[in-house]
Amino acid sequence: MNMTKRPVPIYDFKAFGAAIKAARNEYGESRKTVSDALYISPRYLANIENKGQQPSLQVFYDLVTRYHISVDQFFFPNDNAEKSTQRRQLDTLLDSMSDKGLRIVAATAKEITEVEKGND
Repeated sequence: MNMTKRPVPIYDFKAFGAAIKAARNEYGESRKTVSDALYISPRYLANIENKGQQPSLQVFYDLVTRYHISVDQFFFPNDNAEKSTQRRQLDTLLDSMSDKGLRIVAATAKEITEVEKGND
């Protein structure tokens, strides 16, 4: 029996690497800080960020959870991601707020939706 492999396109991790680099910079973390925390080499992290090197599943998991990144945007780019990375990061910020802060954010969000609807 001929066991030829079916042709499967190789997943391109460049967009993932760019998102990790952007998130790391947004968090103000150096490549060394992150690589030390994840027990990987700074070069490995640089290759993931800049060259789209495929990370191990564990490193992939560690990076997306560290920066609250939605993987839906990479695996299902044509779908409306259930929760975008921005929404996940906003959720994290909201979780750390007091009730007073949440009331301010809710009032601000309500005002923004009214303005965007054109109902000033």
